[in-house]
Amino acid sequence: MRNFFEKLEKLDRRVIFIFVAIALILPLFFPLNIKFSVTPPVKSFYDTIESLPPGSKVLLSADYDPGSMPELWPMHLAALRQMCKRNIKIISTQLWATGSPLAERAFNLVAVGEYHKQYGIDFVNLGFKEGREVVMVSMGNSIPQTFPADYHGNKTEDLPIMKGVKNFSDLAMIVNISGGLPGTKEWVLQVVSRYHIKLVSGCTAVAAPEFYPYLQSGQLVGLLGGMKGAAEYEQMVGVTGLGKRGMDSQSVAHLVIFFFIIIGNIAYFSMKLMKKEK
Repeated sequence: MRNFFEKLEKLDRRVIFIFVAIALILPLFFPLNIKFSVTPPVKSFYDTIESLPPGSKVLLSADYDPGSMPELWPMHLAALRQMCKRNIKIISTQLWATGSPLAERAFNLVAVGEYHKQYGIDFVNLGFKEGREVVMVSMGNSIPQTFPADYHGNKTEDLPIMKGVKNFSDLAMIVNISGGLPGTKEWVLQVVSRYHIKLVSGCTAVAAPEFYPYLQSGQLVGLLGGMKGAAEYEQMVGVTGLGKRGMDSQSVAHLVIFFFIIIGNIAYFSMKLMKKEK
C-alpha cells in the first residue's frame, strides 16, 4: 500500500493531462447526450420562435466573429433549424464584417443542406453594412434602402422574400447572435426601445449577465448564454450539435479532474499518516 501511494505522489503530471485530453475529445465524437434542465430564458427564446405562424419573416443578425464560434455557432445553427422546421422566412444581416461568411456558411449547412430551402424565397443574406447603430436606425426607415443589394449582389427589392418588407414593422421579431459590440445591447437601445419589436439574443457566457436586466424588463424576450445556453436550446430543438457535445466534453473532463484531486489528496494524507506512525 505504501508503494502504491508513493507512486501516486510521484505520478507524472503529463499522465493527468493525457486523461483530461481523452475526456475532452471522446464526447465530441461519441456524445453522451447528458440530460439537464432547461432554464427559463432559454425556454422563452425557443417558445417565442415556436409561437410564430409559418411564413412569418424574421431578421437574424449574426454579429460575431470566428473567435466566438465555439459558443455562438451552435446557437446560430440551432436557431436556423428551428426556424426552417417552422417554415419561417429568414432575412439575415450582419453588423460585423466577419459575420457575413459565417451566415453564408450556416445557411448552406442548414437551410440548403438539411431543409432544401430556396435562396431569395425562403431565406436571404443581405450581408454586412458598416455604421453600427446608424445602420439599425436606417433599417427602421427602410431595409431595402439600407441594403440595396444582398451578399451576392442581387437587387434586394427584386427578391421574392423582400416583397412587403419595408422596415421593422413588417418583421415578426429579431434574433441576434451577438459576440460583442455592436450587438444585443445596441439592438435593445436603438431598435426595441423605438420600434417595440420582439428581440431574442444568443451571446457569450461572459456577456450574458449584462443582459439579464433587459430580460427582466421585457426588452429581451429570450436569452441564450454561452455553451450551456446553446446546449439547452439544442435539447429543446431536438438536435445533438456542438453545444450538447461541448457540454458532455466539459462535464466528463470535470469528473476526471475531480477524480484526480480526490486520489491525490488520499495519497498525500495517507503518506503523511504513515510517516507520522513510523
